[in-house]
Amino acid sequence: SFIFIQDFSKAMSQAGSSQFQEVIRQELEYSMKVELDKILATAHSNEIEHTKKDLEGFKKLFHRFLQEKGPSVDWGKIQRPPEDSIQPYEKIKARGLPDNIASVLNKLVVVKLNGGLGTSMGCKGPKSLIGVRNENTFLDLTVQQIEHLNKSYNTDVPLVLMNSFNTDDDTKKILQKYSHSRVKIYTFNQSRYPRINKETLLPIAKDVSYSGENTECWYPPGHGDIYASFYNSGLLDNLIAEGKEYIFVSNIDNLGATVDLYILNHLMNPPNGKRCEFVMEVTNKTRADVKGGTLTQYENKLRLVEIAQVPKAHVDEFKSVSKFKIFNTNNLWIALSAIKRLQEKNAIDMEIIVNPKTLDGGLNVIQLETAVGAAIKSFENSLGINVPRSRFLPVKTTSDLLLVMSNLYSLNAGSLTMSEKREFPTVPLVKLGSSFTKVQDYLRRFESIPDMLELDHLTVSGDVTFGKNVSLKGTVIIIANHGDRIDIPAGALLENKIVSGNLRILDH
Repeated sequence: SFIFIQDFSKAMSQAGSSQFQEVIRQELEYSMKVELDKILATAHSNEIEHTKKDLEGFKKLFHRFLQEKGPSVDWGKIQRPPEDSIQPYEKIKARGLPDNIASVLNKLVVVKLNGGLGTSMGCKGPKSLIGVRNENTFLDLTVQQIEHLNKSYNTDVPLVLMNSFNTDDDTKKILQKYSHSRVKIYTFNQSRYPRINKETLLPIAKDVSYSGENTECWYPPGHGDIYASFYNSGLLDNLIAEGKEYIFVSNIDNLGATVDLYILNHLMNPPNGKRCEFVMEVTNKTRADVKGGTLTQYENKLRLVEIAQVPKAHVDEFKSVSKFKIFNTNNLWIALSAIKRLQEKNAIDMEIIVNPKTLDGGLNVIQLETAVGAAIKSFENSLGINVPRSRFLPVKTTSDLLLVMSNLYSLNAGSLTMSEKREFPTVPLVKLGSSFTKVQDYLRRFESIPDMLELDHLTVSGDVTFGKNVSLKGTVIIIANHGDRIDIPAGALLENKIVSGNLRILDH
């Protein structure tokens, strides 16, 4: 095998003749096949079937990875989407709701992407089990929302969780607590793919096990894997047999992604009589969202373009808020029959995302991933809907967590809505420093969550703690320099203040 080629892509660009490139490609594919066969040979009889499916899927992805050259979009072909291809939410809402909304709801399945761990926030286990509001986790809130729908309309909307091998066991344990709730909950697992050594392009796993020292050898290949693994699990067919027609897919950490009856009605009863197979909710970019994927027109199809696909020379243009005004919230509505049709024809085309990682021991690996929204171009009659920002409320950091725990939002039946007492609808900009990165540190530093109704901007850096009942208004900047500590006393009101240096109020 061609181990001596230090960097495959460099070799490819230097190798002039396409014939030589083809030889290298075939060699690499052959070496990969040999390694994957060795791994499969270590599987127990009860694992063989799904391991085989996983490795077949990976082989396809690896084959495409070797074929592709450079950024996957030709910048010259990118056009603004036509006017009617992205509808304003107001227009869809203005149609109102039919009397038989329950029969429309009964055609819906809610799918939450639940493959992620809470590691970026310093937590072990599934991210969906982090407490977000009054002891409720992301998963609790999701179940409450759907239960509220089912009770209000006397319907049977099920919840489906797409887990990864990282989150499956912990999630299944916790699901027992919802056994009496009025929501049927199903789970299926996304695939498990081998990470590959960046230099040799061979798997670093030697066998199928993924516990102990082997945990770093495998990864879940991004949420684009939903189509194949949903189909392979058999769940897709079962739901179609039950008369379900659409799934609403979103990230479990997006607290704004609730079932929207107006969008659902638009799908089931389209004004022009022609149903959409794929709807992507987009929302207007702010300066904070410049890296978000955007919808464009490309070769007469709506297409999601992510920053990783953009040629270097055009990245600034891609980030411009004036040219590309919207970004993908990853709230998607997709027809089940279309997923089945495309999956059976092997016709779902998603760009490959090459995600480089450095493992704890210093080894450089790459993992090949795909994104669920990238498949929009494979579906018929797709549509973007420009929704209010309130439908995009992701909790990626403790800064986000502070916002959703605060009095900026009120909680009703599992749904967070912006408090009516807030005078303007935008969310304050919050930046908490590295002392707040981990959830447990963050919680330790707030005796209670401050009143933030009139806050515009908060920056906190260094060793800072907040007493009970603090109020923050306007722009507040608190900076404790290295070695200093700032304790904001209980009951303090900070309005348009910069606090720096050392501030400790001691009880006497």
